[in-house]
Formats: sequence, C-alpha cells, structure tokens
Amino acid sequence: MLSSARLAVIAQIAVHGSIAGAAEALHLTPSAVSHQLSRFEKEIGVALVERGPRSLRLTDAGRRMAEHAETIATMMREAQEEVTALGQGRAGRLRIGFFSSGGIRMVPLALSRFVAAHPQAELGLLPGQTHELLPLLEQGSLDVAVVFDHSVMPYPVPPNLEVTGLLSDPQRVVMPARHPKAQRSTVALGDLADVPWIATHGIPPTPPVLEKLCRDAGFVPEVRCRTDHYDVILGLVRAGLGVALVPVLGIPRTLEPGLALARIDGASVVRRISMVTRPGNPNPLVPEFGRALESAAATVQAELNGRTGTSPGE
Repeated sequence: MLSSARLAVIAQIAVHGSIAGAAEALHLTPSAVSHQLSRFEKEIGVALVERGPRSLRLTDAGRRMAEHAETIATMMREAQEEVTALGQGRAGRLRIGFFSSGGIRMVPLALSRFVAAHPQAELGLLPGQTHELLPLLEQGSLDVAVVFDHSVMPYPVPPNLEVTGLLSDPQRVVMPARHPKAQRSTVALGDLADVPWIATHGIPPTPPVLEKLCRDAGFVPEVRCRTDHYDVILGLVRAGLGVALVPVLGIPRTLEPGLALARIDGASVVRRISMVTRPGNPNPLVPEFGRALESAAATVQAELNGRTGTSPGE
C-alpha cells in the first residue's frame, strides 16, 4: 500500500528539484524527507532518484511516480471537498414527492428559493398522491413528501414518520354559472342532492371526502366522472356536466367565465397540507428544504386567505 506521505515527498521533489525544496514545502527537515524517500524506494524496490555529489534527479520511474502522486493528491482534494460539501448541505441529492396541485404554486416557490441557496444540489422530483408517496418515504426512496388529507377525514400517517403542518386549503363547491344556486355565497349540500357530481378518487384506503360529506347531509351523490386533475374537473363543470368540490389551491386565481364558487353551508371543509419526513435522515438538505417549504407555504396561505376572506382554519 502506497503511503500518501511518501507520495507527497516524491511530488514535491519533482516540483522543487531538491530535497531542501521539498522539505520546505512540506514543513519537514531535509533529513526527514531523505528518510521518507529512502523508505519509499526500499518498499517498492525501484530507484526513484539519481543522486549525485551536488545534485538529485528523478529517474524515469521517479517521474512517473510523481505524476501518479499529483493525480492521487488531486483526487484526494476533490474527494474531501465533495464530502465536505455534502456534509455541510452545499451539495448532494434531495428527493421530493408532492401532490399535483401542490406543484402549481407552493412547491415551485419553495424550490426556487431552495435552489437559489443551494445551486449545486441535485433534485429528484416525483408527483404523486398521499397513499403513493408515504410508502416511498418510509422505504427511503424519498427524503420529503408534501401531502394532504382532509379535516373531516384525517389520513393515518405511519407513526415512524414526522408530520409538519404547512397550510390549510379551504374547499369550495364549484357550479356552472347558470346553475339556479350559482348566485349564492353559501350552499347546503342537501340542495345539490339531485345534480350529478364530478369527483376525485380520494386517498385510499379512506373513501372520497365528497361521499362522506354527502352521506352526512343525508344522500348518496351521483358521481358522473372521477378524476384527480382539477383542470379537467373545472372544464366539465363549466360545460354543465355537474358540480364539484374543489380546494381553492386547485382553482385559478382568476375564475374563468362560466363558473361560480360557494362555501358549504354549516360545514368547514379544509384540505390540510403537510410536509412529512423520516426522523433520523442524515441528509442535511432536508431541513434546508423544509425551511424553504415552510416559507413558501406561509406566502401561499396568505394568498389563499386573501382570495377567500378567511383565516387559516376557516
């Protein structure tokens, strides 16, 4: 096994052309450098220098060893710099899962702030639903999961994961503008028992939140279509094919013509958005992104409150 100390000796002899010059560069005595050189030659069984009465020249083997020594020294410096950067959170890989409507405003805002502070970080981004992302987080395939559940139907997060609340996303009934109740600011779900609904799939294994709310209101909704894409839902509602329950985060800031919004009379229906992490994860980028995400969530929460005229918990 080659000694890094002896490789440094031969490299400095190549640079300075003398024992004295190498000793000064390495902060050693000339005798210590001579001793290291002699030990090196004995260990590998090859002469590295040609010694004259007043001169010292590298042999062909010595020149080649000096080249290898410089290459190895460069690799060691790069390895130390890379590992230090990883340990300090200046570089590394961060794998983030997030639900689709979180990727419209909140997650991109957090990522822009995070990347500005950590330009060397490598990102892995995976859109998905709560029931898809949490198992990946448990398995170590993700570092952070941005997920949601509903105030009226909490989703069971595994106890070995840590949950940090981010924001509250109020839900609204979306109706075609020509619907008889479209001019109301609030509407009772029971008043919509006889119209078709455009619904989401929900978060397995829990049933869709719409079914629970309608059941509590005394009826079973007629679901004409299910999709988790809110732009599709809004398009179908605008076409007059039904009504829907949509979180404000999934509704454009400027409501398109042909649509009307209403609160649910007598009920506070809020989608709770959270960051879930794995305790003990040594990745230093996780808390860095967490701070960026909490900051972005505060910005988005203020925007939602301004749009709906509500406090965070409605």
